[in-house]
Amino acid sequence: MKRLTPLFWLFTLCWGPLAAQTPAAPSYAQEHYTKKEVYIPMRDGVKLFTAIYTPKDVAGKKYPIMMQRTCYSVAPYGPGKYPARLGPSETMMKEGYIFVYQDVRGRWKSEGTWTNMTPVIDKKKSKKDVDEGSDTFDTIDWLVKKVASNNGRVGQWGISYPGFYTAAGILSDHPALKASSPQAPISDFFFDDFHHNGAFLESYIFTYPVFGVQKQDTTSKAWYSAQNIKANTKDGYQFLLDLGPLKNADKYYANNFFWQETVNHPSYDEFWQKRGLPEHYTSGVKPAVMTVGGWFDAEDLRGPLTIYKTIEKKSPGTYNTIVMGPFGHGRWSRETGHTLHSNVYFGDSIATFYQRNIEAKFFAHFLKGNGDKNSGLPEAYMFDTGRKQWETFPKWPATEATHLKFYLSADGKLDKQPAATPGTKSFISDPLKPVPYTEDLTTTMGFTPHNYMSEDQRFAGRRPDVLVYQTDVLTDDVTLGGEIMANLKVATSGTDADWVVKLIDVYPPDEPNHDYMPNKNITLSNYQQMVRSEVMPARFRNSFEKPEAMVANQKTDVNFRLQDVLHTFKKGHRIMVQVQSTWFPFIARNPQKFVENPYKANESDYQQATHTVHGDSFIDVEVLPASSTKQQIP
Repeated sequence: MKRLTPLFWLFTLCWGPLAAQTPAAPSYAQEHYTKKEVYIPMRDGVKLFTAIYTPKDVAGKKYPIMMQRTCYSVAPYGPGKYPARLGPSETMMKEGYIFVYQDVRGRWKSEGTWTNMTPVIDKKKSKKDVDEGSDTFDTIDWLVKKVASNNGRVGQWGISYPGFYTAAGILSDHPALKASSPQAPISDFFFDDFHHNGAFLESYIFTYPVFGVQKQDTTSKAWYSAQNIKANTKDGYQFLLDLGPLKNADKYYANNFFWQETVNHPSYDEFWQKRGLPEHYTSGVKPAVMTVGGWFDAEDLRGPLTIYKTIEKKSPGTYNTIVMGPFGHGRWSRETGHTLHSNVYFGDSIATFYQRNIEAKFFAHFLKGNGDKNSGLPEAYMFDTGRKQWETFPKWPATEATHLKFYLSADGKLDKQPAATPGTKSFISDPLKPVPYTEDLTTTMGFTPHNYMSEDQRFAGRRPDVLVYQTDVLTDDVTLGGEIMANLKVATSGTDADWVVKLIDVYPPDEPNHDYMPNKNITLSNYQQMVRSEVMPARFRNSFEKPEAMVANQKTDVNFRLQDVLHTFKKGHRIMVQVQSTWFPFIARNPQKFVENPYKANESDYQQATHTVHGDSFIDVEVLPASSTKQQIP
């Protein structure tokens, strides 16, 4: 069997069904839908290539429009070429919608100039002021007026970058847009995808050809090469360590505009700020919104949570819901039968349950039904990754949640109370021998990471440059549900450092392996399952706009939020926290000497440093009482 490249898997997730090759035998889509390809004019004269699939059974019927806008191509191109599947799921394809796919401006067969995370223009003064909101508006306006047999209602969905276009499309304010489902959406490139709290994800270094090369004309062929970096190795850790400082990537990307933009904007300046979506949502969000994410999404976990919470806060009158499942990036769009992430098994047919009972129900209600707020769906449909079952909530985070502090005691205990005399724990951090983020080297040359988010952390916790804190064996189940805040009191002998905090579920010694273990060399006995993690560069501890050096050997507060969690730590398990300062090559190495621009640091700037964590550091978590959830069992 031919090995599928990481790039293929990214496109499969982001394009959805359109990434698949046209099947030899007629597909359901080909038998039941008519395809038409058109160019839709935007207000500034640019024309966007659009593929429209209309049900053949239109006699006396009207169908809603389901639209996806993408930078990843609406292939297969050609009037007689059909994908194997249309829409978000086979269920919705068979229920009957008019499916519309569009290449966004500057990509593939569409005209115009490509911009990453197109900045939003709130107050447009002329036809030249265009953004994804205006392109969405102009597209919808054309569709409802020109496409026969539509019922005047439009829904939009997309995963990953198409999720961003869906989230930005909410700002179109077109009255026909009735339902919007941003799925794994990017909300801000300084906190999603390419950065975490401004720390650069070096694991994304291989993606820049896709996002940083302009095409010369409309095309159905890739105009960039995904093989700009010819590494001649499958060991990404070693290759990127040997690459040296980030500035050495210029040998590959000197003409890559997105790489140069990244390098020249190391802080949260106007370039990044104007690409953020959340600040543009106001009290007037009109369509019903269902934001979808995966608890183990290595690319866009922050995006769905942030977009949901922002709309909830700024537009309380909007129908606004959230779904979080036990999935990696976009994995809810494909049924795998046995649902696993890394070595953890969550149950069977979970994607199908989501597609049939949540997603299809949402769109049917707002596009085919009466469209009121009584959709039959809860405010928050969340999967407990410890109990391994769906739970529903009338609000997220749940109002019943109470805050609990876990202190990082100097003796390695995770305590609910601070020690009378807090001590310290120290370690030497060496950027020339960084802590790996994964044991799975096969993923380190890929497009983006995946399995690390629930991977066994024993390989890290047994290193001297990773601090370990854990509770005693739990005598009762403990459900963490809601937000997590790390409040570190730290010091370093250097002048800068990254601080990584990982929340881990430690399984008991007698935990049996399940029947679907993908890695036969792993045992679940004493497994250390990562539940949540995040990084914070100390340079941004007070401001993402104005970085500051640390004062050597001075106790300093470094506070940052980890993303939300819903995880029950079961009786007999332990709760563990690991703290480290390198996480390579997921996160680029911090020189540990404060420099103005880490992307331009020299080899000599990378220095060993002794890092210290004070015992009055704590992790603030939200804990749910046992009665606060309602189970939804597939």
